[in-house]
Parts: sequence; C-alpha cells; structure tokens
Amino acid sequence: MIRRLTSGRSTILPRDGGGEPWLAAVVAVLCFLACLSAVGAVAADRAAHGWARQLRSEATVQVRPRVNETGAEAAARAAQTLAGVTGVEEAEAMDRATAEALLRPWVGDAVLPDLPLPHLVTVRLDRNAPASAVSLSRALAEAGVDATVDDHSLWRGEVERSAALITALAVAAFLLTAGGAGAAIVYATQAGMAAQRTIIETLSLNGASDGRIAGLYQTRYGLLAAGAGAAGALAAMALTAGLRFLGGAEGVTAALPVSWTDVAMLSPCPLLAATVALVAARMTALARLRGGH
Repeated sequence: MIRRLTSGRSTILPRDGGGEPWLAAVVAVLCFLACLSAVGAVAADRAAHGWARQLRSEATVQVRPRVNETGAEAAARAAQTLAGVTGVEEAEAMDRATAEALLRPWVGDAVLPDLPLPHLVTVRLDRNAPASAVSLSRALAEAGVDATVDDHSLWRGEVERSAALITALAVAAFLLTAGGAGAAIVYATQAGMAAQRTIIETLSLNGASDGRIAGLYQTRYGLLAAGAGAAGALAAMALTAGLRFLGGAEGVTAALPVSWTDVAMLSPCPLLAATVALVAARMTALARLRGGH
C-alpha cells in the first residue's frame, strides 16, 4: 500500500486541490511585478549614476575676449589651450548656432538674433583622472585667456545625492515586491496543503513516512511555483526586451535606460520561486504531520 501511494505521485493528489490554478496565477503576476521592479531598480541606478558620471567628466568655460579680439577667436584660443592640459580628452569652442539651438526651446526664435550670448568652450574630461578646475584655470591664465571655469561642482553634489536616493527607493520597491511575491508563494503552498489535509492524514495512516509525504508535496508545489515564476519572468523578459528593442541604446527613455543584460538577469526567477515553495511545502507538511501525531 505504501509503495503504491508513494510511487503514483501524479495520481494521488487532486489536480485542483485548494484552487491551485488561481494561486498559480497570483504567483505569476507577483513574480512578473517583482521582475519589473528589479529591472526598474537596475535601470534607475544606471541612469542616476550615469548623470553623476557625466557631470564629473564635463566642464564649461566662459571666455571673455580681449581688446581687438572676437569672441570666436578667444574661444578657439581657449579650446586649444585646454586641449593640451593633462586630464582633458577634448575641448571644443561652442559656435553661436549650437548655443542658439540650446536656447531656442526656452526663448523662441524671435529674440535669438539680437540676444547677446556668452562665448563658451565645452571640455570633456578624462573619466579616470579628470583635470581639476584649478588646473584648467591655471592653464588659461598662463595662456593669457580671460575665462571662468565651471566644473559643475556647485550642483553636482545635489545630483549625486538625488542619484543615491533614487537608487535606494528603487531597491526598496523591488524588495517590497519580491517580498510580496515570496509571501504569496508561501501562502499558496500552505493554503493548497490545508485544503488537502485529509489526504495528508490518509497517507500518514497508511504508513507513509513524514519525509515521503513532505517530498510528495515538495514536488507538487515546487513545480507549481516554478511554472508560475517562469510565466511571470518570461512576460517581464518580453516586456523588457521590447522596451530595449524599441528605444535603442537608452531604452524608451534616458530616465530609465534598459540593457540586454537586464533580460538575462530575470532568468533565476523560476528557480527562486520553486525554492521558496519547496521550503514552505516541506515545513508545512512536517508541521501538520507532527501536530497530528
């Protein structure tokens, strides 16, 4: 009798015990949301720290021309001087057309031709060993260029603090969603086994060991959670891949840039869901069996 009960695992337990299809659907949805939260957390961290890195690797120089010197000539001389400074990758004078293009969304076309614009040089710094504002100012002074260097330090700290806050909030959202998915898997397992209490008692009365009965339910609910987790993860992978494909290198928006690595990152979801279900099923089965002895 024991051998027949423990060998025919697929036929002993009812196929719809405890509303398992509905519980599996809930687990799939929560796994889908947890996967999206994970992608969102990684993308938010990538965007936030990308902004901070970009600020650290750039500087802007405002040039004031000398007597009998045009602004374009002064800017070109400043760019040539800065290009030779250690820690500078590139220095380029900004022409008036570029400056007007930057201001056009804010002031419109009507006033741009008569608007006096500063003469600027954009400097791209070495990411590993960027030149400091002091070294840039010293080089300009030695070359006889009257200019002011802005290395964005006045508001770079605010951006970096905002980046850290965005990352912390995104990680917290992921942990809450992942915790909810784990709790749902535990609840689904316990609810399904509660509905099959009489089957557990019957197996125990017929001589099946506690370990064999626990293993029976481990297999059932582990496969259920793995399937639901796979469905949720695949849906999240498809959505993430779609966003990456449609948006190019930065995803749909630069605020949340997604990467192809984010798709692969979701692959462990079914295994994690199955592991939680296996542990919950074993603990629940053993607790019920010991409580009934």
